Amino acid sequence: MCLNKPQFQIMDKNFLKPEEILKQLSLKEDMAAADFGSGSGGWAIPLAKILKEGKVYAIDILEEPLSALKGKAELLNISNIELIRSDLEGERGSKIEDDSLDLVLITNLLFETENKKEILAEAKRILKGSGKILIVDWKPKASLGPKEGKISVKEIQKIAKNLNLEVEKELEAGDYHYAMLIKKP
Repeated sequence: MCLNKPQFQIMDKNFLKPEEILKQLSLKEDMAAADFGSGSGGWAIPLAKILKEGKVYAIDILEEPLSALKGKAELLNISNIELIRSDLEGERGSKIEDDSLDLVLITNLLFETENKKEILAEAKRILKGSGKILIVDWKPKASLGPKEGKISVKEIQKIAKNLNLEVEKELEAGDYHYAMLIKKP
């Protein structure tokens, strides 16, 4: 047991921390955002706490994690999260109106999807002119995470360019993940 404890502390220190990454963004309390592939709320809940006067759309294809997110939000007395069960790879997959959001989070999702370009195109469709996309995913050479499907920063940059999106900046995201902020030009 003693051997595992230091390893856990090292991993915890350098592992992905949504709150720390969100602090690097210039978020305002009244913004509207979507969390693509929200799961049980690892990003949606910290985001909803920041966007106190705004709204967070938590979108996932599975009912179970959305149900867990609903329970967590209720326990934490968070009422600005709207749950949407949907397949983001389908046409108008987010079910959100065009040009309506300030921010779209795509965190630990692209490695799981078949059509990465379609996911980014959907994010672009629902963003306002000044909107931004935060992408966080596994570094291809990270020792943790999925064995297959990891996508590199260069691949995302290429997809973004093809969609007429610009990489605004890269952010610190720990030892196993990268983060980048993409915007409409």
